Amino acid sequence: MRMIAVVATDITLAYGSTVAIDRSSFEIPVGTVTAVIGPNGAGKSTVLNAIAGLMEPVSGTIEVPPISGDRRRIAYVLQTTKINDALPISVREVVTMGRYATAGPYRRLTPTDRKAVDQAIDRMGIADIASAHLQNLSGGQRQRVFVAQGLAQDHDLLLLDEPLTGIDLPTATAIDEVIHDETSRGCTVVMTTHDLSEAQFADHVLLISKRVVASGPPDEVLTSENLVAAYGPSLLHVGDGGELFLDDPAHTHLPGRHAHRERTIHTEASPSDLHAEKGTTD
Repeated sequence: MRMIAVVATDITLAYGSTVAIDRSSFEIPVGTVTAVIGPNGAGKSTVLNAIAGLMEPVSGTIEVPPISGDRRRIAYVLQTTKINDALPISVREVVTMGRYATAGPYRRLTPTDRKAVDQAIDRMGIADIASAHLQNLSGGQRQRVFVAQGLAQDHDLLLLDEPLTGIDLPTATAIDEVIHDETSRGCTVVMTTHDLSEAQFADHVLLISKRVVASGPPDEVLTSENLVAAYGPSLLHVGDGGELFLDDPAHTHLPGRHAHRERTIHTEASPSDLHAEKGTTD
């Protein structure tokens, strides 16, 4: 029987009167990398917030089943973490904050806590800047620090909000390696992305556009029919070789930034199938 890390049943997620995710159901299997993908404003971060327990569904239920009777432990790395640049806080201190949930507000850090911090710092390759102030770091270095903070937490479910966006290639490679290493340790990783090829290399995909369009293995979800339903024909294009690519102005690649893989994929559908769905002909 397949173990489930997250199960959502007929959930509606909203901010006040604005519905972010309309009545949808999905499951996320244990021990996998699940990519949550969809157009800008589709509700990707909202889904992570709901999984993390930061927002309650307006209707329906979302559950993170416990393991062996214990509550499942969640670590959440936000896309943008704001820290006052005037605060002289070091890299090690930021990573150590990941232990606060376990240590509580008054307990002193134990050798176990300090070991977890050291391991997280080593895994993200930031030992050489552990004493540096956060305000002096590049964007890629900061991203490594915040991912390390998530790794330092006791967790079996790791949530990452667009961890590979707008960073340098070495940082993207380091984070990508950690993501797949997490699953080898039995952890479940759920990450949002705008990159079709990143989603194609995941174990499981959740395609959303204000609702769950499709959920399952990449080859079943990333079809031309599903992608047109999520992105619309104006953003989805067919290359000369039959590959699909997105023309999403909200996620235009910037020179000098991470372009981890080509943002194109091949599906089982032919270019003529996609053109037919778009109501166009060659």
